[in-house]
Amino acid sequence: MKPRTLILRAAGTNCDAETAHAFELAGASSSFVHVNQLLQTPALMREFQILALPGGFSYGDDIAAGRILASQITHHLKDAFAEFVEDGKPIIGICNGFQVLVKTELLPGPLAGRNGQTSTLTHNDSGRFIDRWVKLRSVSRKCIWTAGVGELELPIAHGEGKFIPASEEIRKALHQQDQVALVYSGVKADGTLDNPNGSTDAIAGVCDATGLVLGLMPHPERYVSPVQHFAWTRQTALAEEGAGLQLFRNAVRHAHDALSAKV
Repeated sequence: MKPRTLILRAAGTNCDAETAHAFELAGASSSFVHVNQLLQTPALMREFQILALPGGFSYGDDIAAGRILASQITHHLKDAFAEFVEDGKPIIGICNGFQVLVKTELLPGPLAGRNGQTSTLTHNDSGRFIDRWVKLRSVSRKCIWTAGVGELELPIAHGEGKFIPASEEIRKALHQQDQVALVYSGVKADGTLDNPNGSTDAIAGVCDATGLVLGLMPHPERYVSPVQHFAWTRQTALAEEGAGLQLFRNAVRHAHDALSAKV
Protein backbone atom coordinates (compact mmCIF):
# COMPACT_ATOMS: atom_id res chain seq x y z
CA MET A 1 0.00 0.00 0.00
CA LYS A 2 1.34 3.42 -0.97
CA PRO A 3 1.60 6.02 1.80
CA ARG A 4 -0.68 8.98 1.17
CA THR A 5 0.76 12.49 1.24
CA LEU A 6 -1.33 15.54 2.06
CA ILE A 7 -0.03 18.56 0.15
CA LEU A 8 -1.39 21.55 2.07
CA ARG A 9 -2.39 24.50 -0.10
CA ALA A 10 -3.38 28.07 0.61
CA ALA A 11 -3.66 31.25 -1.43
CA GLY A 12 -0.14 31.98 -2.70
CA THR A 13 1.21 28.42 -2.56
CA ASN A 14 3.14 27.81 -5.79
CA CYS A 15 5.38 24.77 -5.27
CA ASP A 16 2.61 22.27 -4.62
CA ALA A 17 2.80 20.46 -7.98
CA GLU A 18 6.58 19.99 -7.76
CA THR A 19 6.26 18.70 -4.19
CA ALA A 20 3.52 16.24 -5.15
CA HIS A 21 5.66 15.03 -8.08
CA ALA A 22 8.63 14.43 -5.77
CA PHE A 23 6.57 12.31 -3.39
CA GLU A 24 5.11 10.32 -6.26
CA LEU A 25 8.58 9.63 -7.65
CA ALA A 26 9.53 8.45 -4.15
CA GLY A 27 6.66 5.95 -4.08
CA ALA A 28 3.80 7.78 -2.36
CA SER A 29 0.50 9.10 -3.66
CA SER A 30 -0.29 12.79 -3.25
CA SER A 31 -3.47 14.79 -2.76
CA PHE A 32 -3.86 18.56 -2.78
CA VAL A 33 -5.88 19.76 0.20
CA HIS A 34 -6.72 23.44 0.71
CA VAL A 35 -6.37 24.72 4.24
CA ASN A 36 -10.06 25.66 4.20
CA GLN A 37 -10.92 21.97 3.82
CA LEU A 38 -8.85 21.15 6.90
CA LEU A 39 -10.37 24.01 8.87
CA GLN A 40 -13.78 22.55 8.12
CA THR A 41 -12.76 18.91 8.74
CA PRO A 42 -9.51 18.59 10.75
CA ALA A 43 -10.05 14.81 11.04
CA LEU A 44 -9.26 14.61 7.32
CA MET A 45 -5.57 14.53 8.30
CA ARG A 46 -6.04 11.04 9.75
CA GLU A 47 -6.43 9.65 6.23
CA PHE A 48 -2.83 10.57 5.36
CA GLN A 49 0.60 9.26 6.41
CA ILE A 50 2.75 12.24 5.34
CA LEU A 51 2.10 15.99 5.42
CA ALA A 52 3.88 18.59 3.28
CA LEU A 53 3.73 22.38 3.48
CA PRO A 54 5.19 23.52 0.13
CA GLY A 55 6.98 26.70 -0.77
CA GLY A 56 5.42 29.85 -2.15
CA PHE A 57 4.03 33.04 -0.68
CA SER A 58 1.07 31.96 1.44
CA TYR A 59 -1.41 34.83 1.63
CA GLY A 60 1.10 37.02 -0.16
CA ASP A 61 3.41 37.02 2.88
CA ASP A 62 1.23 39.82 4.28
CA ILE A 63 2.28 40.79 7.83
CA ALA A 64 5.28 38.42 7.61
CA ALA A 65 6.25 35.33 5.63
CA GLY A 66 3.97 32.45 6.59
CA ARG A 67 2.36 34.31 9.49
CA ILE A 68 -1.29 34.12 8.38
CA LEU A 69 -1.25 30.41 7.52
CA ALA A 70 0.63 29.72 10.75
CA SER A 71 -2.05 31.57 12.72
CA GLN A 72 -4.79 29.49 11.09
CA ILE A 73 -2.97 26.28 12.03
CA THR A 74 -2.18 27.44 15.57
CA HIS A 75 -5.70 28.54 16.40
CA HIS A 76 -7.73 25.88 14.58
CA LEU A 77 -5.53 22.88 13.71
CA LYS A 78 -3.02 22.63 16.54
CA ASP A 79 -4.53 19.44 17.98
CA ALA A 80 -4.75 17.79 14.54
CA PHE A 81 -1.09 18.58 13.83
CA ALA A 82 -0.04 17.33 17.28
CA GLU A 83 -1.95 14.09 16.74
CA PHE A 84 -0.26 13.64 13.36
CA VAL A 85 3.20 13.79 14.96
CA GLU A 86 2.17 11.65 17.94
CA ASP A 87 1.10 8.98 15.45
CA GLY A 88 4.65 8.89 14.09
CA LYS A 89 3.83 10.55 10.77
CA PRO A 90 6.41 12.76 9.01
CA ILE A 91 5.86 16.45 8.23
CA ILE A 92 7.99 18.65 5.98
CA GLY A 93 7.88 22.42 5.49
CA ILE A 94 9.85 23.76 2.54
CA CYS A 95 10.80 27.46 2.32
CA ASN A 96 7.46 29.18 3.05
CA GLY A 97 6.36 25.92 4.68
CA PHE A 98 9.40 26.14 6.98
CA GLN A 99 8.45 29.71 7.89
CA VAL A 100 4.93 28.49 8.70
CA LEU A 101 6.13 25.63 10.93
CA VAL A 102 8.45 27.95 12.86
CA LYS A 103 5.63 30.41 13.47
CA THR A 104 3.27 27.63 14.58
CA GLU A 105 5.90 26.69 17.20
CA LEU A 106 6.12 23.14 15.78
CA LEU A 107 9.72 23.87 14.86
CA PRO A 108 12.05 23.55 16.53
CA GLY A 109 9.65 23.06 19.46
CA PRO A 110 10.29 23.52 23.20
CA LEU A 111 13.99 24.04 23.95
CA ALA A 112 16.09 24.98 26.97
CA GLY A 113 13.03 24.94 29.20
CA ARG A 114 11.18 27.41 26.97
CA ASN A 115 7.87 26.87 25.18
CA GLY A 116 6.34 28.99 22.44
CA GLN A 117 8.20 30.26 19.41
CA THR A 118 11.85 29.53 20.07
CA SER A 119 13.27 30.81 16.76
CA THR A 120 12.37 32.86 13.72
CA LEU A 121 13.16 33.30 10.05
CA THR A 122 13.81 36.89 9.11
CA HIS A 123 15.11 38.98 6.21
CA ASN A 124 18.32 37.90 4.49
CA ASP A 125 21.40 39.88 5.46
CA SER A 126 21.60 41.13 1.87
CA GLY A 127 18.15 42.70 2.18
CA ARG A 128 17.28 41.10 -1.16
CA PHE A 129 15.44 38.09 -2.49
CA ILE A 130 17.98 35.32 -3.26
CA ASP A 131 17.48 32.79 -6.06
CA ARG A 132 20.45 30.48 -6.65
CA TRP A 133 22.00 27.11 -5.81
CA VAL A 134 23.80 26.35 -2.54
CA LYS A 135 25.85 23.52 -1.09
CA LEU A 136 24.55 21.82 2.05
CA ARG A 137 25.58 19.19 4.57
CA SER A 138 23.34 16.94 6.62
CA VAL A 139 24.40 16.96 10.29
CA SER A 140 21.53 15.37 12.22
CA ARG A 141 21.43 11.71 13.19
CA LYS A 142 17.86 12.13 14.48
CA CYS A 143 16.05 13.56 11.45
CA ILE A 144 14.37 10.80 9.43
CA TRP A 145 14.21 13.02 6.32
CA THR A 146 17.96 13.62 5.98
CA ALA A 147 19.23 10.14 6.91
CA GLY A 148 22.15 9.20 4.68
CA VAL A 149 21.98 12.42 2.69
CA GLY A 150 25.52 13.66 3.38
CA GLU A 151 26.44 16.58 1.13
CA LEU A 152 24.25 17.91 -1.65
CA GLU A 153 23.35 20.95 -3.72
CA LEU A 154 19.86 22.45 -3.82
CA PRO A 155 18.33 25.70 -5.08
CA ILE A 156 17.11 28.42 -2.73
CA ALA A 157 14.59 31.19 -3.48
CA HIS A 158 13.65 33.37 -0.53
CA GLY A 159 13.75 36.83 0.99
CA GLU A 160 13.27 35.83 4.62
CA GLY A 161 15.50 32.81 5.17
CA LYS A 162 17.79 33.93 7.98
CA PHE A 163 17.30 31.46 10.84
CA ILE A 164 17.78 32.95 14.29
CA PRO A 165 17.26 31.17 17.65
CA ALA A 166 15.60 33.26 20.34
CA SER A 167 18.59 33.03 22.70
CA GLU A 168 22.08 31.62 23.12
CA GLU A 169 20.64 28.87 25.32
CA ILE A 170 18.27 27.80 22.56
CA ARG A 171 21.07 27.89 19.99
CA LYS A 172 23.14 25.54 22.13
CA ALA A 173 20.14 23.28 22.81
CA LEU A 174 19.48 22.91 19.09
CA HIS A 175 22.93 21.40 18.64
CA GLN A 176 22.92 19.42 21.88
CA GLN A 177 19.56 17.82 21.03
CA ASP A 178 20.65 17.03 17.46
CA GLN A 179 17.93 19.19 15.91
CA VAL A 180 20.09 20.99 13.37
CA ALA A 181 19.27 18.98 10.24
CA LEU A 182 21.11 20.85 7.48
CA VAL A 183 23.76 23.56 7.30
CA TYR A 184 25.09 25.64 4.43
CA SER A 185 28.53 24.28 3.60
CA GLY A 186 29.69 25.97 0.40
CA VAL A 187 32.86 28.04 0.18
CA LYS A 188 33.01 31.38 -1.61
CA ALA A 189 35.86 32.49 -3.86
CA ASP A 190 37.53 34.33 -0.98
CA GLY A 191 37.60 31.15 1.12
CA THR A 192 34.81 32.15 3.52
CA LEU A 193 31.67 30.14 4.23
CA ASP A 194 28.82 30.65 1.77
CA ASN A 195 26.01 31.41 4.21
CA PRO A 196 23.54 32.96 1.75
CA ASN A 197 21.15 34.60 4.21
CA GLY A 198 23.29 35.04 7.34
CA SER A 199 21.59 32.28 9.36
CA THR A 200 22.99 31.59 12.82
CA ASP A 201 25.58 28.80 12.56
CA ALA A 202 24.71 28.61 8.83
CA ILE A 203 21.56 26.64 9.70
CA ALA A 204 19.53 25.74 6.60
CA GLY A 205 17.05 23.35 8.20
CA VAL A 206 15.96 22.05 11.61
CA CYS A 207 13.88 19.16 12.88
CA ASP A 208 11.76 18.73 15.99
CA ALA A 209 12.68 16.57 18.99
CA THR A 210 11.13 13.48 17.35
CA GLY A 211 13.06 13.84 14.09
CA LEU A 212 9.76 13.51 12.20
CA VAL A 213 9.15 17.20 11.47
CA LEU A 214 11.63 18.92 9.15
CA GLY A 215 11.75 22.50 7.97
CA LEU A 216 14.31 23.76 5.46
CA MET A 217 14.77 26.81 3.27
CA PRO A 218 16.32 25.05 0.23
CA HIS A 219 13.99 23.32 -2.25
CA PRO A 220 14.60 19.54 -2.54
CA GLU A 221 11.53 19.17 -4.77
CA ARG A 222 13.29 21.28 -7.41
CA TYR A 223 16.11 18.77 -7.79
CA VAL A 224 14.60 15.32 -8.18
CA SER A 225 15.83 14.83 -11.75
CA PRO A 226 19.51 15.15 -12.74
CA VAL A 227 18.61 17.48 -15.61
CA GLN A 228 17.23 20.03 -13.12
CA HIS A 229 20.79 20.83 -12.00
CA PHE A 230 22.04 24.09 -13.46
CA ALA A 231 25.24 22.44 -14.73
CA TRP A 232 23.89 19.05 -15.82
CA THR A 233 25.21 19.40 -19.38
CA ARG A 234 28.77 19.72 -18.02
CA GLN A 235 28.61 16.57 -15.90
CA THR A 236 30.59 13.68 -17.32
CA ALA A 237 28.59 11.05 -15.43
CA LEU A 238 24.95 12.02 -15.02
CA ALA A 239 23.39 10.83 -11.75
CA GLU A 240 20.32 8.60 -11.92
CA GLU A 241 18.26 11.10 -9.93
CA GLY A 242 18.48 14.53 -8.35
CA ALA A 243 19.94 14.66 -4.84
CA GLY A 244 16.77 16.17 -3.37
CA LEU A 245 14.78 13.02 -4.04
CA GLN A 246 16.46 11.13 -1.21
CA LEU A 247 14.70 13.25 1.40
CA PHE A 248 11.34 12.22 -0.01
CA ARG A 249 12.40 8.59 -0.32
CA ASN A 250 13.38 8.57 3.37
CA ALA A 251 9.99 9.85 4.49
CA VAL A 252 8.05 7.52 2.20
CA ARG A 253 10.07 4.55 3.44
CA HIS A 254 9.36 5.54 7.05
CA ALA A 255 5.64 5.87 6.34
CA HIS A 256 5.53 2.62 4.36
CA ASP A 257 7.22 0.70 7.19
CA ALA A 258 4.71 2.13 9.66
CA LEU A 259 1.81 1.06 7.43
CA SER A 260 3.27 -2.42 6.98
CA ALA A 261 3.62 -2.83 10.73
CA LYS A 262 -0.13 -2.24 11.12
CA VAL A 263 -1.07 -4.99 8.64
